[in-house]
Amino acid sequence: MIPEIIKVKSTPSTNQCLRELAKQQCLKEGTVLYAVEQTAGRGQTGNHWEAEPGKNITCSMLFSPIFLPVKKHFLLSEATALGVKQALEMEFGLKYISIKWPNDIYYRDRKLAGILIENEIQEGIIIQSIVGIGLNVNQEVFTSGAPNPVSLKRALRKEEDIDLKFLLRRLAEQVDDWYQKLRSGNYKTVAQSYFDAQSRRRGFHTYKDANGETFQGRIKQISDDGLLHLYILGGGTRTYAFKEVSYILPHLPFQTRSQKWVYF
Repeated sequence: MIPEIIKVKSTPSTNQCLRELAKQQCLKEGTVLYAVEQTAGRGQTGNHWEAEPGKNITCSMLFSPIFLPVKKHFLLSEATALGVKQALEMEFGLKYISIKWPNDIYYRDRKLAGILIENEIQEGIIIQSIVGIGLNVNQEVFTSGAPNPVSLKRALRKEEDIDLKFLLRRLAEQVDDWYQKLRSGNYKTVAQSYFDAQSRRRGFHTYKDANGETFQGRIKQISDDGLLHLYILGGGTRTYAFKEVSYILPHLPFQTRSQKWVYF
């Protein structure tokens, strides 16, 4: 499906802007709202999403997944992440793109994009989902103190800027393609593809839980409600929801506020 794209110059939040617009008028499912500047973007955990105006993609898509059981709501996040990943791979042939649970897109060990989905539920039915996507595209310096950002331009080692308009359309098309898989009932395909795309699917890696305990774990399963199930080195399994556990990032090169990444 060719998405309908609405462009705004500036907004605090594309999710909020699209939600308000959907209340005012009848919008097609799959409609995209893109902002040149997003002044108060946020991520899944409520952190500020840094995006230099005119350099990145900050957008939201409108869906109405009334067919999706509430207990399987996380499948929409999985489908969105797969759409973003596939768009980048298809358009740029970029390798080493993976998904980090719950909804970050990584290039190697660096964060390339984030996803924030807000659902409206009535009587046990998801009547509306606002799918927010922040993708670092042409930004070269990050000043927010985030530990591991990278842009697509830096990952590709390009001198010229990437065409945002073209990329936005491809991104929306691929996300919609994966959404249509959900609509067709291909839940297992989406879930398995998401699992296979996990950045730390193989081997044991270092995690830290909400109590401050550090341990070695390996991904066993990610359930349709978004819970992360880990095998623990030494025996046993543990299950975590969002914010209850985090990855310990490997050592990454330092970047000052005035220099570009130099890790290649």
